[in-house]
Amino acid sequence: MSKKEKTQPSGNDGSRRKFIKKSSMAFLAGSILPQFSAKSYSQIIGANERINASVMGVNSRGNALAQNFASQNNCDVVHVCDVDTRAITKCVTALKDRQSNKVKTYTDFRKSLESKDVDVLVIAAPDHWHAPASLLAMQADKHVYVEKPCSHNPNEGEILVEAAKKYNKIVQMGNQRRSWPNVIAGINALKNGEIGNVYFGKGWYTNNRASIGIGKETAVPEWLDWELWQGPAPRKNFKDNLVHYNWHWHWHWGTGEALNNGTHMVDLLRWGMNAEFPTKVSSSGGRYRYQDDWETPDTQVINLDFDNNTSMSWEGRSCNGKPIEGSSVGVMFYGDNGSLLIPGGDSYTLFDLKGKIVREVKPSEVIDPRNKSNPAEKLDALHIQNMFEGIRNGGNLNADVDSGHKSTLLVQLGNIAQRVGQSLNIDKANGHIINNTDAQKLWSRQYENGWEMKL
Repeated sequence: MSKKEKTQPSGNDGSRRKFIKKSSMAFLAGSILPQFSAKSYSQIIGANERINASVMGVNSRGNALAQNFASQNNCDVVHVCDVDTRAITKCVTALKDRQSNKVKTYTDFRKSLESKDVDVLVIAAPDHWHAPASLLAMQADKHVYVEKPCSHNPNEGEILVEAAKKYNKIVQMGNQRRSWPNVIAGINALKNGEIGNVYFGKGWYTNNRASIGIGKETAVPEWLDWELWQGPAPRKNFKDNLVHYNWHWHWHWGTGEALNNGTHMVDLLRWGMNAEFPTKVSSSGGRYRYQDDWETPDTQVINLDFDNNTSMSWEGRSCNGKPIEGSSVGVMFYGDNGSLLIPGGDSYTLFDLKGKIVREVKPSEVIDPRNKSNPAEKLDALHIQNMFEGIRNGGNLNADVDSGHKSTLLVQLGNIAQRVGQSLNIDKANGHIINNTDAQKLWSRQYENGWEMKL
């Protein structure tokens, strides 16, 4: 029986608040790989008790997430929220192929949070919304699935960590690779000492992004609620080259390529190297390729030093897509006895000191790391199910908000170093910047009046 054929429980039905623990830990560990069909995927996660999700921001990545959440046999997407009426229509249409229940729609996601039927808010809005929306959701007694980065600035990340404790809510960040089976196996190989002491890690992201041009101030399109799109950010006039993607390259709303894609790779490095907070951070680069409105670096190298005689770096090239180690995105770990590569997909390769392959684990699914909306749906379902396990049975999250904040902070510190043009000394106990007034000003941001984040 397909999900669409199953009887839908009413929103307040007591049975929906129960959970039948059928989702398999073997599945989460990847034992069914490499045979990973949509049919088996549906059957294995097929608990009939459901979690109700509301999805905020459904133009691109959010549309893909909404479809993925709706495809889980223990979840229904009950609300779709977006300031773009076109995006709402497109997402609702797509969900008809994934589930049979009727979806309510909202321009203002805060109306969705008023519903007692919503268990989880899924956030894929622009970066400046991630932390404020997460906090509002927790204060409304909802759990949170928030795409990376979990915050626009370090102060917001610290607030989210405290909020999760205060409101006793599950917050999973979209570091999906933490739930991919072969990536987990590769990280375990590191932790088991298969390349000896790991002392250096390198991550990267490459692409061939076009110029965003020079925007013109123009009337706000009738399909867009520009006031609510801006939300927590101080008001600016609408320009015709901002919505929906190019806000990434403006500090006012976005966080550049470092947090847009670097967060994923720096998270893998931090995970594999057992790193917490650095002692020193530097960054070099700039906007080199085009003369346009793009503010953040299109070319950037962030270096991070730690107190245990280890270091890591991340290289971002937004406008020159030449791969590194054969992959547009990835990480390489270097140790006493060899190295280990995790490219963009669910695979890894272990090398000896001479570069000879010792072990190569092939990907379970072919993915496209440059796909902006939905590069790895079936693998990402594992991350969603890990969150559901945490909600229903108290299982450990693979990417909880504390872990997510620490990984996000590393690249935020890199961006701060870039913006002030100086290396930063960092307190290894908490990640705070030491003795740099200009850099400390970028620890938080100004908010539109009335939108300040308050616990």
